[in-house]
Amino acid sequence: MSRIGKAPIALPAGVSVKVDGHKVTVKGPKGELSQTINPDLDVKVEDNQVIVTRPTDDREHRAQHGLYRALIHNMVVGVSEGYRKEMELVGVGYRATATGQVLELSLGFSHAIYIKLPPEVKVEAKSERNKNPLIILESDDKQLLGQVCAKIRSLRKPEPYKGKGIKFVGEVIRRKSGKSAGAK
Repeated sequence: MSRIGKAPIALPAGVSVKVDGHKVTVKGPKGELSQTINPDLDVKVEDNQVIVTRPTDDREHRAQHGLYRALIHNMVVGVSEGYRKEMELVGVGYRATATGQVLELSLGFSHAIYIKLPPEVKVEAKSERNKNPLIILESDDKQLLGQVCAKIRSLRKPEPYKGKGIKFVGEVIRRKSGKSAGAK
C-alpha cells in the first residue's frame, strides 16, 4: 500500500471539494483549483476528509495513487493557506523591480530582462541597503509557482566560485576554491 496514497486529506474550514467524474475541484478562501485525475482511481469526500483509493495493486495504479493524492493535498493547502517562495539576487548591480505582473531583472547582461508573470502569481520585489534584492512570489497553485521560480532561476543560476546568481532564500550553494587551491 502506498503510504502517501492511503493517508486521508483533512479539509480545513472554508475549503470544499467537489468530485465530478474524473475532475476534482477544490474551492477555498484563496481561490479555486481543479485537476483531472486518472479514471481508474476513486476519490471520495467523507467526514470532512478526502480519500483516494485504487482498484488494484498494479505498478501503474500504485504510482498514480500517491501522485494524485499529493496533487489534491497541494490544491487543498493552496486554496486555504497559499504558497510563497523567496528568491535572492546575489551579485554586484543585480536588481529586481516589479510593476504589476511584469518583473524587470537587471542581471549583469547588456540589457534588462522583462518577464510577464501569469495572473495567478503575485510578485513583490524588495531592495534594502546592504542586502541582496529579494523577489517574493505567492500563489495558490504550487505547480505554477514552482515553474515560474524555475524559469526566473534559469536566467542566471548561482555559480560555484563566487556564488553569484539567483537562488532561493536558505539555499546552500556548493562552493569551489578555484585555481589557487591546486597550483604549486
